[in-house]
Amino acid sequence: MEFKKSPDGGWGWVIVLVSFFTQFLCYGSPLAVGVLYIEWLDSFGEGKGRTAWVGSLASGVGLLASSSVGLFIYAALQRLLIEFYGLDGCLLIVGALALNILACGSLMRPLESSDCPLPEKTALESGPARYSIYSEKEKDLEENTNILGKSYGAEETCKSTLASGGRKQESLLLKNPATVAHAKEAETYKKKVAEQTYFCKQLAKRKWQLYKDYCGETVALFKNKVFSALFIAIFLFDIGGFPPSLLMEDVARSSNVKEEELIMPLISIIGIMTAVGKLLLGILADFKWINTLYLYVATLVIMGLALCAIPFAKSYVTLAILSGILGFLTGNWSIFPYVTTKTVGIEKLAHAYGILMFFAGLGNSLGPPIVGWFYDWTQTYDTAFYFSGFCVLLGGFILLLTALPSCNTCNKLLPKPAPSTFLYKVTSNV
Repeated sequence: MEFKKSPDGGWGWVIVLVSFFTQFLCYGSPLAVGVLYIEWLDSFGEGKGRTAWVGSLASGVGLLASSSVGLFIYAALQRLLIEFYGLDGCLLIVGALALNILACGSLMRPLESSDCPLPEKTALESGPARYSIYSEKEKDLEENTNILGKSYGAEETCKSTLASGGRKQESLLLKNPATVAHAKEAETYKKKVAEQTYFCKQLAKRKWQLYKDYCGETVALFKNKVFSALFIAIFLFDIGGFPPSLLMEDVARSSNVKEEELIMPLISIIGIMTAVGKLLLGILADFKWINTLYLYVATLVIMGLALCAIPFAKSYVTLAILSGILGFLTGNWSIFPYVTTKTVGIEKLAHAYGILMFFAGLGNSLGPPIVGWFYDWTQTYDTAFYFSGFCVLLGGFILLLTALPSCNTCNKLLPKPAPSTFLYKVTSNV
């Protein structure tokens, strides 16, 4: 049996492990901030809408990865830390745990350099050649040198002319070796400045062209009706679907659920069920007979209904069940990249996914404060979660109605009809 050396030198498993812990440490605490939310309300005495900004901004800057496990563990851990050390001690310990990100990052060392020789030209040397696609007529280096040299040489020419009183003294000065060396040095300097100016000009034009292309591609993406509907759906989903992970603990307290009944933090239930949802929804998406876009729409519709049911939950058991359902449906993040790919194509995936994730983070940041403001206005979470459920339902139905005429977006292309055949008979000349 022949053993082959791993191409990564056996270091790949370390990268996977530290990547997991990096996600765990980065996003576990921000997503489990709902446990701290209650303490902040009691400590600062501010309204729920203003206090919710802390958790929403912490979670809006990053989205889910191995954070589901982090959410499950951090929620229980932070509750214990608050009981033993108070809010300040809990924050200090959580901050100290976050410093382990540095240790994880130090293990992500690059692989050993290969034996392949480096390219001869550097980026700066080969830069002007890459920008030769412009059709506009450019000034050559000699012309740029002359233009740049006018201001540089004007002062010295005037000085030498006034001092000499004519061309004879000027020619005598040029015969001086020091003057000749100075002139050569000035000429070399002017050429270098001209070359750098030429390169910077080409680089600026190239960057401008890239920005124009990016804007054009963005406009082209939004001309796709399904992508536009997906954009609206993900934005509304994060506005309405994210607040439970931050506010469920306070919802339980507002529903007069006793602390003794809280066997497990509701946020921990959301976290573990999110991990289960990612796994199972990802498996369902692999079945050929399941339309992934409609599966994603189904998760939005069911989540919207579950959010509207929260005001009717008055016990820990019902809140725990709803938390599990919401967590499981939040696992639709695992199929969202696949839906995006089938909507815009693999070539435009990076561009489209970046736009969608930006507005998803924006929705994460806006959702909890809006729900908190509804509570401050009505002194109940009922209207707030009706609003959240309406947002998610609206996004789901918009996506569904937009996708119905284009059912082939997430399905295989229909087979092309066979070309029509025609028979011709040769007429006899007899």
